[in-house]
Amino acid sequence: METEKNRQSHNDTELFDMMEKQLYAAVISDALDAAGYREQTLRYTIRPLYPEAIVVGRAMPVLCVDVYEIPDEPYQQEIAAVDNLKKDDVLVCSTNQSTRNCIWGELLSTAARARGARGAIVDGFIRDARQIMAMQFPVFMTGLSPVDSSGRGDVVAYNVPIECGGVMVNPGDIVFGDIDGIVVIPQAVEAEVIEAALAKVSGENRTRDELRAGATLREVYDKYGIL
Repeated sequence: METEKNRQSHNDTELFDMMEKQLYAAVISDALDAAGYREQTLRYTIRPLYPEAIVVGRAMPVLCVDVYEIPDEPYQQEIAAVDNLKKDDVLVCSTNQSTRNCIWGELLSTAARARGARGAIVDGFIRDARQIMAMQFPVFMTGLSPVDSSGRGDVVAYNVPIECGGVMVNPGDIVFGDIDGIVVIPQAVEAEVIEAALAKVSGENRTRDELRAGATLREVYDKYGIL
């Protein structure tokens, strides 16, 4: 018999596949604004590794800090965090905007994909860019560097609330990222926000069609209230 957890996973997969095909960060941001959540966009410096990257899934937050000595057993919590990823998760890592640490690379991307994760968002540097792009694994980051994390950064907690890119991210929040940026949908309003975003896409499609047919911007804005 299928468990409730498995049903939720199946429902999430269908939901996130639909969102990836039909929605985009800007329209979700507008829906969040309308719901009163106006500060849900991660800092503009967090960019997709490649322009076509789209990430959507449930946040598995990770907290990383800078360190200044090589531990006897490096990577312990980093390994545990990746090994605890679930299907449809997105690893969201706060490094407190570190510029000396690369917490993410090709092998972690490979392990995450094998566990069913849908991508990674890092408010810091990553490495192995060519290999990750060849995999077409959606990764968002602030920059690239070849350095290893050992002795430079360490994961201190995972699956806990964090601040990433200036936004609070809780375990299970929905994150959506594309070339425009990344938005965080709190679980409490996810159904409302997604429904509103889909409705706005439909309205934008009608607006676009009428603009192409020669209607003025004022006419279609007065009609649909969409810009």
